[in-house]
Amino acid sequence: MTATLVLGGARSGKSRFAQGEAEARGLPVTLIATAQALDAEMAARIARHRAGRAEGWRTVEEPLDLAQALAREAAPGQAVVVDCLTLWLSNLMHAGRDPDRESERLAAALAAPTGEVWLVSNEVGLGLVPDTALGRAFRDAQGWLNQRLAATCPRVVFVAAGLPLALKNEKPAPAPPFDLSARAP
Repeated sequence: MTATLVLGGARSGKSRFAQGEAEARGLPVTLIATAQALDAEMAARIARHRAGRAEGWRTVEEPLDLAQALAREAAPGQAVVVDCLTLWLSNLMHAGRDPDRESERLAAALAAPTGEVWLVSNEVGLGLVPDTALGRAFRDAQGWLNQRLAATCPRVVFVAAGLPLALKNEKPAPAPPFDLSARAP
């Protein structure tokens, strides 16, 4: 699997970039959506995202078991866009699932040698320190997830103001294991 991690802030253009890259390959595209329409605002956001996609895209809604969805959907001759890891992580935390374990499962799924995948994720650590314990735990978990996947993915792109900046662009190779013991408390 050739995986690209696409990072950026809210409304940075990261989803549009990932979708454009997938579409440019000329392959059938599957979007794995992690959002859940739990309120009217999120339902409207989901509708806007759907309206912005090209016709013919297949959508799979998977708020929790992303590793299994990728294993099922990523295949040679296919492009997959996962949008987004930030909502996926939030879903995991609210469901009481272990983000570290699920991140390991996701990284292992990305090691499979099939398909092209773009993973969209927010870079949340560039702003203010959250004022709640849950907010800080989420910010930390998001940072660790992004680091783990950046180590795993051969391509990493940061998008700001709609402009992509390649942070990493190498030939696919096995990544060293992500060492959770190296993270600060």
